[in-house]
Amino acid sequence: MKFTSTKTRPIEPDMTPMIDVVFLLISFFSILVNFSQADQNQRINLPASEMAKPPDTPPNEQITLNIYPNGIIEFQNKQYNIENFKQPLEKYSYVLKHLDVKPDDVVVIIRADENSKSGHIQDVIEQCQNLKLKNFKLRVRSEEK
Repeated sequence: MKFTSTKTRPIEPDMTPMIDVVFLLISFFSILVNFSQADQNQRINLPASEMAKPPDTPPNEQITLNIYPNGIIEFQNKQYNIENFKQPLEKYSYVLKHLDVKPDDVVVIIRADENSKSGHIQDVIEQCQNLKLKNFKLRVRSEEK
């Protein structure tokens, strides 16, 4: 009996699914990073504080407001002055109400420039309070020791 030897080819796995998964993960994390930096407006120079610390847990529902030194308020990537800020805030509050989000569950994050007038910040807080929003957090940067 004569045996014939056949050369076996090495098994090469198909890498296409692996490459697809890697690109999906890269896309996912790229988008995630962009959204987490959405409220990090670099044009706002936050005041420094020794007691500044990051929040323990991020709020479920938040409204981020950037206040510039000239009193301009940035909300959802659009700029408003205090007189025309009420309307978009009311619309947002209306949407939250229809999504069954209670005003007590909403945290308003105020990122005011260190040169902003306190009167501008008070006006913004008053506008929010008129819509029954009660929870506020003022953002500051950590002071270097």
